[in-house]
Amino acid sequence: MAKKKDYPQPDPAAIQAMRNIVNAAEQGRKEKEQNGKAKVYIPIDRLHDYPDHPYKVLDDESMDALTESIKERGIISPILIRQWENAPGEYDIIAGHRRVHAARKAGLTSVPAFICNVSRDEAAIMVVDSNLHRERILPSEKSRAYKMWYEAKKRQGERTDLTSCQAGAKLRTDEMLAEITNESARQIQRYLRLNDLIPELLDLMDENKIALGVGVELSYLPDDLQYIVLGQIEELDCTPSYAQANHMHKAYAAGTLTEEAISKELEKEKPNQREKITIPMEKLSSYFRDDATPQDIKEYILKLLEEDRQRKRRARSREAR
Repeated sequence: MAKKKDYPQPDPAAIQAMRNIVNAAEQGRKEKEQNGKAKVYIPIDRLHDYPDHPYKVLDDESMDALTESIKERGIISPILIRQWENAPGEYDIIAGHRRVHAARKAGLTSVPAFICNVSRDEAAIMVVDSNLHRERILPSEKSRAYKMWYEAKKRQGERTDLTSCQAGAKLRTDEMLAEITNESARQIQRYLRLNDLIPELLDLMDENKIALGVGVELSYLPDDLQYIVLGQIEELDCTPSYAQANHMHKAYAAGTLTEEAISKELEKEKPNQREKITIPMEKLSSYFRDDATPQDIKEYILKLLEEDRQRKRRARSREAR
C-alpha cells in the first residue's frame, strides 16, 4: 500500500490576505454596478454645498458623535457628488453634507465619493430624495426640500398644476412627492406654502412655537404684515392660535388687516395662555397612597374644594337666618 503523500498546509495569513483581496474586488464591483463609477477620493476643499441645499447641518451632539466616528473609522459610505460644468475638479455635494462637515472637523483632507453624471435638475431631486426619510426633518427643511423637488420636476416637464386630477391622467407632481414621502398631496401643498413665510417665522416653526396650520395661514400675508405679526409676538411674548391666524388671513383677503387690527387680535387671551397652577408631585405624595395616580389626586382635590364650597354656602345660609 502506497504511503499517503503529505501536502504542505496553507499559511492562514496568506488565506486571509487572499480573502481580503477577493472581498475588496467584490466591493469594488458592487460600487461600480451601483454608481457606474468606482469610488474616488476627492480633496475636501474641492467640495461645495449644493446650491440652496434645503437641509440644516447642525453642530450638535449628533454631529460630535459622527465626527468622533469618522476620526476612528473614516467615512464608510462614500458621498455622492456632481462635477461643475464650468470648472472641472470642483464638485457639488448631492448626498453627504453632514459627513463632509464632520470630516472637516475631524481634520480629513479628502473623502471617498461617487461622481454622478447627472443633470442639475436630476441632482436637485437626488439631494431631496437622499434626506426624505431622515428620522426628523424640520418644517423649514421640508418646505425648501419640497420646493426644490417640485421645481426640478417642473423644469423636467412634469405636470405641476395643483388642480384636481382626472382619472387616468398623469400624477400631479405633488401627488408623486406624496407617494415618496408617505404624506398626503394636501400636506405637500401646505409645506410648499411655508416658502412664503419670512425666515423669522419659519424659525419659530422649527422651534415648535408655531404649528403648521398657523404657519400656513400666516403665509398668505405679505412680508410687511408678517413682520408686524413677528413684532407683536416678541412684544407680547405670545404666539397666534390657528383661529387668530385664520382671522388675520381672512381680514387681509378682505382688505381690512392693519397693524392695529393685528395688535388687537394677538392681545386676545387664548385658553393655552391663561395662568396655570402647578404643584410638584413630591409635595402631594405624602397625602396620598403610593398607588394613587395623578388623575386620582386631581379628582380628590377637586372633590375637597367642592365640599369646602358647599360648606361655606351652608354657613352663609345659616348666618342669613
